[in-house]
Amino acid sequence: MFLCDMAIRVVGAPPDERKLSFWQKLYLPPILSGLAYTLRKLFQKKFTVQYPEERIELGPEFRGRPVLVVENGRERCVACGLCARVCPPFAIHMQAAETDDPKERYPAIFEINMLRCIYCGLCEEVCPEEAIVMSPEYDFVFSSREEAIYTKERLLVPKERLEPRLRWLAKMRNPQFGKYYRFRITNNIHSVKAREMVRAGQETV
Repeated sequence: MFLCDMAIRVVGAPPDERKLSFWQKLYLPPILSGLAYTLRKLFQKKFTVQYPEERIELGPEFRGRPVLVVENGRERCVACGLCARVCPPFAIHMQAAETDDPKERYPAIFEINMLRCIYCGLCEEVCPEEAIVMSPEYDFVFSSREEAIYTKERLLVPKERLEPRLRWLAKMRNPQFGKYYRFRITNNIHSVKAREMVRAGQETV
């Protein structure tokens, strides 16, 4: 067991935090600021995209269609079921199956009903393997309800195509990972970050 020095400092709120000045009580400065912003934008050059002939390139922070990450020829998913449990509209359905791989299980059936999906990204947040991520894809239509149910085969996307999103997640998720607590990485091979550290030759953090 490893210990490290960590200081905790509690800072109280200033005594006048909830006191408003005269102008703040009038609410006029924020209103005038909002009107000024609207007037500035009113006379600026308009930005128009001739969709669908022209397409815009969205940044990695955009939450599009959820997909399953394929790494080294197989899906990352270990069929833990967290994404299906956390999904607010119950859009995800999955069934696990056993395998000889150290990952223990894999999803034999994985379906997402895109008519129910609200693109909230909760499935991506709870996934311990970063196996389901929000892709940049936003343009898709269905001619029937059956076509809106994406099966596992339609959800699989190679990791290389999702690198921008995965890098963005690594930057935004838990920036304090490994800074305050030390542990042996090889004891946690199911963590995506831990597996990458083991491949890099690092044993403890």
